[in-house]
Amino acid sequence: MATVVFPGSFDPITLGHVDIAVRARQLFDRVVIAVAHNSTKAPLLEVDVRVRLAQSAVAHVEGIDVASTDGLLVEFCQAQTAVAIVKGLRGGADYDLERPMALMNRSLSGVETVFLTGDNALSHIASSLIRDVARHGGDISEYVPPGVEVAVLEALRGKS
Repeated sequence: MATVVFPGSFDPITLGHVDIAVRARQLFDRVVIAVAHNSTKAPLLEVDVRVRLAQSAVAHVEGIDVASTDGLLVEFCQAQTAVAIVKGLRGGADYDLERPMALMNRSLSGVETVFLTGDNALSHIASSLIRDVARHGGDISEYVPPGVEVAVLEALRGKS
């Protein structure tokens, strides 16, 4: 059974993330969404909230699991017996950011990274933009799975 890891901060999870996870599941037996605690970022949503929202967003798809991680991605991949890492690309800028990480992960452990091109209809969606739109009172409901908008708005109220 081929398992892949789909890592990210998912702060918050978007329909673009769900699209990549579902399409990865069509290619592999099992997808593990790895919700990362990134010490270089100040997340809006706590890790447990991001995990819960991701679980809800993919609950309709068998073979997609969600877990949190705070260590090296390659160690998480080894623990999951993953054959690869899956990353979604919206455009060239994403590739420029992801390529060095893919090379480092392969150098550290031999695990390869598979890039999936994001759906054009969703390519403008980024978690950072979602947070910014919500922070300024915009409607994010068409860009995120059910329940995410409420969690984002609650978190923003708590941070103000």
